[in-house]
Amino acid sequence: MPVYNAPLLTIDPKETRRYAGLMRAKNFDEALIEEACQDARLLAKPQGIWQLYDYDCEKQDVLADPPFHIEGAKIGKHLAGCDKVILLAVTVGDDIEDMVTKRFSDGEYASSVLLDAAATTAVEQLADGMERAIKPKMAAQGYGMRWRFSPGYGDWPLDQQPELIRLTRCETIGITLSESKMLVPRKSVTAIIGLYKEETHTTPQADAHEARGCAACGKKDCPSRRQE
Repeated sequence: MPVYNAPLLTIDPKETRRYAGLMRAKNFDEALIEEACQDARLLAKPQGIWQLYDYDCEKQDVLADPPFHIEGAKIGKHLAGCDKVILLAVTVGDDIEDMVTKRFSDGEYASSVLLDAAATTAVEQLADGMERAIKPKMAAQGYGMRWRFSPGYGDWPLDQQPELIRLTRCETIGITLSESKMLVPRKSVTAIIGLYKEETHTTPQADAHEARGCAACGKKDCPSRRQE
């Protein structure tokens, strides 16, 4: 049960601005964003966990006990050619969410929104850090990694979120599901990473240029969309 508990030394203010929907706000006080990032860093309790499984890309089955059939054409295409997968979960804990709620209740709306955005940035940075930590371990076994893909993204239904909870065993780091299949704590991420054998993968360069993140999303009017 590999775990990942690296500290968050910084939180990216530019990403926080983006998640707050302020990319077009030219005169917004940067000091407020920096303050939110610092608050989030101090409140965060970063934890992560990941599990490695064999994968049947033809059937889209994670070969666990019992197996997990992955639904969705886009996620199936994303994992094509992979014979192993990593299922991961990360969280920055409840304390940030509690403070976001308190500030909103106290009428500190701007501060609440910025702290919420900084918390989103924090959990994404944590997931990025986990990917970077895993990558050399997989490379040593001859595997390349696809970028992480989460339930709710593309056509991968949120209804499959319980299976990620089961297979990551992330209850051990405090992540559960609400009745509506939303992650608790809210600032948590679950995802899958496909692994392919480097010597048998014929077009590794294509993966580097594959649309990902905001570039792969059809919601062009999202206020948090990265400017490509």
